[in-house]
Amino acid sequence: MFTPFSDLNALLADLVSSVREILGPTYVGTYVQGSFALGAGDIHSDCDFIVACTELPSGDREAGLRALHAEIPTRPGHWSTEIEGSYADVESLRSVAGLGVPWLFNDHGSRTLVWDLHCNSPHARWILRNHGIVLDGPPITSLVDEVPADVLRSSMRAELPHVLEGIRTWAPMGNAWTQRYIVAAYCRTLYTIHTGEVESKRGALLWALKMLDQRWHPLIEQVIEDRDLGWDADAVPRPGSMEQAFAFAAYCELL
Repeated sequence: MFTPFSDLNALLADLVSSVREILGPTYVGTYVQGSFALGAGDIHSDCDFIVACTELPSGDREAGLRALHAEIPTRPGHWSTEIEGSYADVESLRSVAGLGVPWLFNDHGSRTLVWDLHCNSPHARWILRNHGIVLDGPPITSLVDEVPADVLRSSMRAELPHVLEGIRTWAPMGNAWTQRYIVAAYCRTLYTIHTGEVESKRGALLWALKMLDQRWHPLIEQVIEDRDLGWDADAVPRPGSMEQAFAFAAYCELL
């Protein structure tokens, strides 16, 4: 099956059937990327998808997709608000030459699709090319070229000074989940800068335990230990842990 969760698999199968019908002859295939593709997806993950099309959705096809994604989050069950992905044309999906082309994007839990660059990134392409799960359609390697390691490294190097700034724009800074996310985000960024590859949050945290200064080990171990707590809007960070996360961010930005 696609994932370890039967209800998520059923939702993905229904998504494939629906988008194939809506997109008609422009439909190419549907693929899972992100944490599930990296083998690290769990009940606290969202499920990232890419639908490849011969052309970007417009007209009745775009309207059909908007109606579908307005309806999916109203369904019962955990996963109906935890799928996230984009509808990409095969030309811009092919290589990093297509960076900068907005794709029709579904943010998890949202009922409104937007044109956005969220999934059109070097790291999403790398995961898709190297670990993507085919839900339906041709092999991924026939659609997506290899992503050069230097492109991944330069992308993450440019992003490194702005990681915390970006998180502040959307995440509640007094929440325990955000504290863990900050630390994991910096570890993933450093991992890619050092390896030219992409790793899951947990994988990057374990890498950081081996590679970064030992003074950060208690913080990283706390983030790993608390992963199973998931999202709780009322959960506050452990005393002093957010301040440690900010200090860790400053340390990472100087590396």
